[in-house]
Amino acid sequence: MQVQINTDRNIKGHEELTQKVEITLVSALNRFTDRITRLEVHLGDENSHKSGADDKRCMIEARLKRLQPIAATHQAPTIDLAVAGAAEKLKRALESTIGRLSNKRKAAAIKEPE
Repeated sequence: MQVQINTDRNIKGHEELTQKVEITLVSALNRFTDRITRLEVHLGDENSHKSGADDKRCMIEARLKRLQPIAATHQAPTIDLAVAGAAEKLKRALESTIGRLSNKRKAAAIKEPE
């Protein structure tokens, strides 16, 4: 699973940030690593140099094998919290999507022609 991290001009994209984001994502999404080909992470500071509640934004798009991409966004006071929140939302979206596909396959297997 490849992780691509993009930052806006207000956030410094350094190695420590990259490592923290990757660790958070791998930890949250490790049961889906066989289905995810790439994660695109977009980090931004909505208010630039001004402080404000929930002004850090994280959008994660998961590129899946043979499926449409799934995305999740979260805003929080810090980048770490924004990444964790978006990862959790993405995890729930993946569970839902993959669960529905699994149920469809099981139903199709039961309906085999006689």
